[in-house]
Amino acid sequence: GIDLGITDFAILSTGRKVDNQRFTAKMEQKLKREQRKLSRRYEQAKKEGRNLRECMNYQKQRRKVARLRERVAFQREDFLNKLSTALIRHYDVICIENLNTKGMLKNHKLAKAIRDVSWSSFVQKLMYKAKWFGRKIVEIDRFFPSSQLCHTCGHRDGKKPLAIRVWTCSSCGTILDRDINAS
Repeated sequence: GIDLGITDFAILSTGRKVDNQRFTAKMEQKLKREQRKLSRRYEQAKKEGRNLRECMNYQKQRRKVARLRERVAFQREDFLNKLSTALIRHYDVICIENLNTKGMLKNHKLAKAIRDVSWSSFVQKLMYKAKWFGRKIVEIDRFFPSSQLCHTCGHRDGKKPLAIRVWTCSSCGTILDRDINAS
């Protein structure tokens, strides 16, 4: 089972937590600086009334920003490919929750982090690689109360706020980590 998250990219049912690399966040300062330079060059060309195709400094800066964005995209793609291939090769059946990422992106506080994590791309890679290797992917409904059920006895304790990360099952007394339990 795989539980996708923001602080940890993926939490496996084995207890292994795959760290979120935060590729965009690492390059954010550099990207901001280069985009500011690009914006200044655009404004300068506009002020002088020059065509942007003729402004070589603008064109050089535009390519520099594009290379930075491309580098971030390649890093993310490489990470997702390596992780999905490792999981598919290691496990015959993988259970993954069906997330409403479009709905989550409407939350402006989480949108940037969710876009950087790229869950949908990861799930797509798992799907097509599962077909290649003859593995099975089981999608769990997004409304299934995976973080509310005790994985040991099956007792349902009810909804808990997201701030509660560790809880004790009232039925069997097992101490449960919210993410590992959900996976």
